[in-house]
Amino acid sequence: MLKAGKTPQIVLNKIGKFDYFHDEHHAVRRNEIRWLVEEFTEIPIAHLPPSLEGFTIVQLTDLHLRPFTQLEHIERAVVRTNLLKPDLVVLTGDYVWHDEQDILDLAPALAKLNARFGLFAVLGNHDIKANAALITQAFERNGIKVLCNQGLDIQVGYDCLHLAGIDDGWLGKPDIKATLAGHRGKIPVVLLAHEPDMIDWYADDTRISLQLSGHTHGGQVQVKPGKPFIRPYLGKKYVQGLYRVNQSWVYTSRGLGTTGLPIRRNCAPEITHLTLVSGPTTTIQTAA
Repeated sequence: MLKAGKTPQIVLNKIGKFDYFHDEHHAVRRNEIRWLVEEFTEIPIAHLPPSLEGFTIVQLTDLHLRPFTQLEHIERAVVRTNLLKPDLVVLTGDYVWHDEQDILDLAPALAKLNARFGLFAVLGNHDIKANAALITQAFERNGIKVLCNQGLDIQVGYDCLHLAGIDDGWLGKPDIKATLAGHRGKIPVVLLAHEPDMIDWYADDTRISLQLSGHTHGGQVQVKPGKPFIRPYLGKKYVQGLYRVNQSWVYTSRGLGTTGLPIRRNCAPEITHLTLVSGPTTTIQTAA
């Protein structure tokens, strides 16, 4: 805490023609680029198996390491995530921005994430544009399983959760049939898909209980809370928060990183904490 009468030390970083502050007292400034907000949401799923009642998932997305998002910011998010003691941690794409080699610093930092049932990832459009093979290799060398048009069962007590990851909708080759080919019976499906609007492509598939996405940064700048300034391709409809699409839930996280301009406004970086609960799907309010 800043002592009375003491001026905080500020380091002014130059990035191109833009300046931004990187100091310990960022919270007093209007730029939210270094904030971390934990969002807690319960997801009601009809006929949820008993062993999955209260199952917790932490989602991190859109880390975009460097130049605006520093490794220290991500390391703080890793510490905060571990304190939540999640059952499962999922990463939903866009780990680098301009330099593919940044993944060599990022992957070991993310490998420190702890979850009872493991750590899984899908790639985003920036990852494919940078070097999908390098990013996948770096993750898997560090024990992070990358899902690409595939899924697996996670045994929880006497029941299972089917976790699936589909390829990026913008630059990849998404295939929902291949992604869910291993699904059986009435096991609930949690689908990782980088871009949220992909849900409209397979919204009639009643097997999908919950899709987890990022991509939008929540608009990154909101002129007013809930009014995003930018809505990217495949992120125009389901911009942030929880939505109901036919029989599926879609949760879009604002993500951790920053691109384009070194600023976030009314749109702080997010650590997403989701809890699966049984119950009617109409019991909660969804995003506008």
